[in-house]
Amino acid sequence: MKKLTMLTAALAISASFASPAAFAQQKFVTIGTGGVTGVYYAAGGAICRLMNKDKAKHGMRCSVESTGGSVYNVNTIKAGELDFGVAQSDVAYNAMKGENQFKGAPFADLRSVFSIHPEPLVVLARKDANIVSLADFKGKRFNIGNPGSGQRATMEVLLAEMKMKLSDFSLVSEMKADEHGPALCDNKIDGFAYVVGNPSANIQDPTTTCGAQLVNIIGPAVDKLVKTYPYYAAVTIPGGMYAANPNPTNTYGVVAAFVSSSKVPNEVVYTMVKSVFENLDDFKKLHPAFAHLDPKEMIKNGLSAPLHDGAVKYYKEKGWM
Repeated sequence: MKKLTMLTAALAISASFASPAAFAQQKFVTIGTGGVTGVYYAAGGAICRLMNKDKAKHGMRCSVESTGGSVYNVNTIKAGELDFGVAQSDVAYNAMKGENQFKGAPFADLRSVFSIHPEPLVVLARKDANIVSLADFKGKRFNIGNPGSGQRATMEVLLAEMKMKLSDFSLVSEMKADEHGPALCDNKIDGFAYVVGNPSANIQDPTTTCGAQLVNIIGPAVDKLVKTYPYYAAVTIPGGMYAANPNPTNTYGVVAAFVSSSKVPNEVVYTMVKSVFENLDDFKKLHPAFAHLDPKEMIKNGLSAPLHDGAVKYYKEKGWM
């Protein structure tokens, strides 16, 4: 992390876009993501591969870190220990406003770079648990996600709206995304929540291994959340996307956004954005969740924080703004 502090200090010497000579010494850029089997990690890895492809030209080397997820990424960017991170649109909104998990501590320097993919709330249940709605998990064992994760933040808001408490479950676990699938199939929990782009290996594994069932997340509480907050939208997961789940699943969700800080120099963000959008066809092939990305949608959909000036420069050059 000390290297990142040095990077920010070195690049902040000039607010203008640096000449190639300024990059004579290699700089390090780090992206915070999520669990190694999740889409965030795949997205961060894809972006770093594209950026590193031309590191000899721009002098920046990109690395990806597996982290606790959205909230962790935003807090660590705020602390100056990450340059970029992936965050759910609702988490970014709360960070900007100083609400919910960021109550009383707004992050005014948070900046959007682009959005990546829609992320519905996916709730999975053991096949033998007889679950048809979230309320059916009362008295059962449920994984709400690790502190600092996007799914934990989303579940806290949903449970409050449904007038449900953690004490309604017989057991509340805080496992990371890489752990909840095996725990479900090993009968250690009855269900888990995960906010993720689809298809996801974290959902494919338990549906294939032990016939886990997707649960519809619908009802008045969801309707109110979607109506009240601009970053939520109703989502349908197609039937047949996952084994043992032939019917569509109705839920709601957010958008995964790539974020940074206004304190990260313009040339760093510009280089990152250029690396992605000038190789977008390659990027879209790196994960099924990226297949339908549209640049003109990526620079506006689900962005809860203002765009970074470095990103705006590139988007204006392309005529998208």
